[in-house]
Amino acid sequence: MSHGKIREDKTCLNCNHQVEDRYCPHCGQENAETRQPFYYLFTHFFEDFTHYDGQFWGTLKNLLIKPGKLTSTYLEGKRQKFVPPVKLYIFVSFITFFMFALFPMININLSDKKDAGNHNKTSFFDKIKAAETQKILDSIKAEKNLTKEDSATVKKLNTLLSDSAEINDLKETFEMDKKIDKDINFGGYGTRKSYDSAKAKNPSTLDFIQTPLAHKFFELKENGVSKAEIFKNLAEKSFHNMPKALFIYLPLFAFFLWIFHNKKKWWYFDHGIFTLHYFSFLLLNILFIFLIAKLTSVIDVGFINVILYLLIVFLLLYSMVYFFIAHHKVYHTHGAVSFIIGIVLFMINFFAFMILVIGLALVSFLMIH
Repeated sequence: MSHGKIREDKTCLNCNHQVEDRYCPHCGQENAETRQPFYYLFTHFFEDFTHYDGQFWGTLKNLLIKPGKLTSTYLEGKRQKFVPPVKLYIFVSFITFFMFALFPMININLSDKKDAGNHNKTSFFDKIKAAETQKILDSIKAEKNLTKEDSATVKKLNTLLSDSAEINDLKETFEMDKKIDKDINFGGYGTRKSYDSAKAKNPSTLDFIQTPLAHKFFELKENGVSKAEIFKNLAEKSFHNMPKALFIYLPLFAFFLWIFHNKKKWWYFDHGIFTLHYFSFLLLNILFIFLIAKLTSVIDVGFINVILYLLIVFLLLYSMVYFFIAHHKVYHTHGAVSFIIGIVLFMINFFAFMILVIGLALVSFLMIH
């Protein structure tokens, strides 16, 4: 598509060759006017990424509904028809994480005094109800001869009181505005001093992991950081580190593919192309699920929400099925062999990625301040 007005001078500004058409036959630069309106900065950027000539939209169509097509076409040498794999992955990553930043996944509102007052009132009435229930229970038990109905009532009231106590305990445990309790310890140690002295006497091979975590825990405890602040910071740090984690995992995913396929027929480069396309699809799928989930929180119409939830389930299942279809079409393996290899790769990648996620969570925890 045209990016600007063509220059009257037919000499290329980049290499000084003669330009008969819009683009220089020697270097490929467009022979357009150097000065453009301000909006050109934005339109030029968007055109370069989306390729209004159909390349971008054709790439998206094949990526989403034709598993393995982009990879097979690229490896056959037909590389002008679709957006290059690296450029596609970078653009999809940018759009996905931009949308995540625009519409935060987790909103944590620290309770103010008004909310705290309401919470105290609720707790007070809960206590009154529990006391009244206990009185009724005691009066029934005081009777000498209990009927079957009385026994059933006693059983129900005991269950009610038990459930109420458990719910209150759970609420107190997860109340986000509370700070770390003083009696909570790390590995049996209540302070950093006691922990360091104990580790100095009995060091272990895992101290290089445990010690930084313990020090951060005691630091947050001493500074009186609330659970909400810890959770919010942990979510934010994890979110900012996620693109790095995915980028780090790309070559590892390709490496697992390389292990399970013919080394002479398939090079590591080929597996890298497959990985870039599959990860681009996963990011888009995650983005769709995220946006649909946001819609469910806005729309309060029963049957529409049911449809949206079913769509989320479908996208989750499709993201798994997609890999098997793409793997079979790209590597041309027998159906049963392809399925078995796919299952093994799924299990290996699941555990490997979980280790990476846990490591990411630990790093994110250490970055809280």
